[in-house]
Amino acid sequence: MSLLEVRNLSKTYRIGRGRTATTLAAVSDVSFDLDRGKTLAIVGESGAGKTTVGRLVLHLETPDSGQIELDGQDLVGLGPAEMRAQRKNMQVVLQDPYRSFDPRIPIGRSVAEPLKVLGVLKDDSERMQTAQSVLERVGLGAHFMRRYPRELSGGQLQRVSIARALAVNPKLVILDEAVASLDVSIRAQVLNLLLDLQDELGVSYLFISHDLNVVRFFADDVVVMRRGSIVESGPTAQLFAEPADDYTRKLLAAIPTLGRKQVQSAAEKGSAPATAATTT
Repeated sequence: MSLLEVRNLSKTYRIGRGRTATTLAAVSDVSFDLDRGKTLAIVGESGAGKTTVGRLVLHLETPDSGQIELDGQDLVGLGPAEMRAQRKNMQVVLQDPYRSFDPRIPIGRSVAEPLKVLGVLKDDSERMQTAQSVLERVGLGAHFMRRYPRELSGGQLQRVSIARALAVNPKLVILDEAVASLDVSIRAQVLNLLLDLQDELGVSYLFISHDLNVVRFFADDVVVMRRGSIVESGPTAQLFAEPADDYTRKLLAAIPTLGRKQVQSAAEKGSAPATAATTT
């Protein structure tokens, strides 16, 4: 059963002013479903419209037309109060963890903040206990509660980002290039952590990425976008084995041969691809 249903989603931006103004169709008639407890990847080159789709789903942008249903609730047209009530059901993990946190606030407070803002827990001590619990769930001990962002590595801070997203127990997490800025040596740790958390919590992921090696390992289904439109979609294994569109074939052909072998080997072993392997 689908958790997220997107139908005929479109978004156009006006660029420039006066007579030289033009329009850009960032997203054009996009439709897809994301099942509960599953991962749907959106892939494509830079400018394909991947991130815009994520922002539309999060209601950070207003679509020109289309429908976005989360767990049966149509999000398009919701008022501020109604949308605020939906915020706890969908969270996001962005690409650069260092830009995701206030450097003046300890990690524990940052993780607890959504619980306060979204009214999930009223008591401060309960919020801090929940923050500690979710940090431990992502592999960080209680002593991280008192640390500041500058004291953490990129991988550790991205774990904090995941903890903060999961603290409010969302149904959907949008991962926008969530491992792209991490060192190769630690990407697989984060990917495997996300998969473990998905098994444990039943959360669904909308995974926005340009890295097809990672997508092949991580996603259940794939949507391929080009210039704002979907050119192909389907189960990951099927799409990688038998791509139907020329653009998809070109994307797959651009994957380094070594990377392909590493992904295949990793899939057989049930681990992350070697291009995202880790030793720390």
